[in-house]
Amino acid sequence: MLSSNSTPKVWFITGASTGFGRMMTELVLKNGDIAVATLRKPEVLAELTKQYPPERLLVLKLDVKSPGEVHAAFAKTRDVFGRLDVLFNNAACVLLSEVESAMGHDDMAHDIFEVNFWGAVHVTQAAVKFFREVNKPGVGGRILQMSSIAGFEGSPVAGFYSASKHALEGISEALAREIDPNWNIKVTFIEPGPFRTGATANFVIIPQNPAYKDAPASAMRSLWAGLEDSDVVPVDDPWKAVDLFYRLARLPEPPLRFPVGKTAVDALKKKAVSLLADAEAYASWSENMRSEVSEKPVIVE
Repeated sequence: MLSSNSTPKVWFITGASTGFGRMMTELVLKNGDIAVATLRKPEVLAELTKQYPPERLLVLKLDVKSPGEVHAAFAKTRDVFGRLDVLFNNAACVLLSEVESAMGHDDMAHDIFEVNFWGAVHVTQAAVKFFREVNKPGVGGRILQMSSIAGFEGSPVAGFYSASKHALEGISEALAREIDPNWNIKVTFIEPGPFRTGATANFVIIPQNPAYKDAPASAMRSLWAGLEDSDVVPVDDPWKAVDLFYRLARLPEPPLRFPVGKTAVDALKKKAVSLLADAEAYASWSENMRSEVSEKPVIVE
């Protein structure tokens, strides 16, 4: 199926080796658009490079933790295609550990933020600059930030992953409010529930502190580890989700937040109800909080 527009869109995709990144790369190409597929090991996409010519698929080595590689990847995109339409900011990894169990493993926790937050931020900064300065005035572009259901509710045993996605959503929301509307740059963070994408290869697991063995949240370790097992975790079809992401990029006025899958939609609704309930229950506590302002003395010179 060819792209619905006469001019194919140019997509910049991070984390294109596995999961949603790989799926989006394949869908973009199938639909007649152009993919700049970035990943740490370009050889992983060898089969795709055989199927598509370089004017349709540009594969670039990119570790999002390296600002220099981020800059080089966008410069190459400019040199080859002269424009960019959509950023699919997908590269991420997961650390499975209770918050306390991660004591003594700060390097692992820091690395999660280097990839999921700082890496995503550096790519986003480069994309905004490209959309504004390289694309024709007013053309702008779309930023699709791959977040997670864990980006709006803390997930037991994935606290550091949740924190990194909360941070990404916070800075993305701030960015969306900073951008001049005349630039026509739209920001959406996508919040999927559980999907079976093969991305568990990017999971890092820290052994459990024995104190948590019988804690109720301990069961979440098995659920996270069982994402690829249909007998353990029933999940939605990831290809249907990717098709929604593709359609989302073409909406004239896309939403800021886009939950995907019934689990995510239900969780977001429940979170919204909880937030509103807390605000209403304790609203009276914040009444009459302002200090009394006394009259300033009149100084007669």
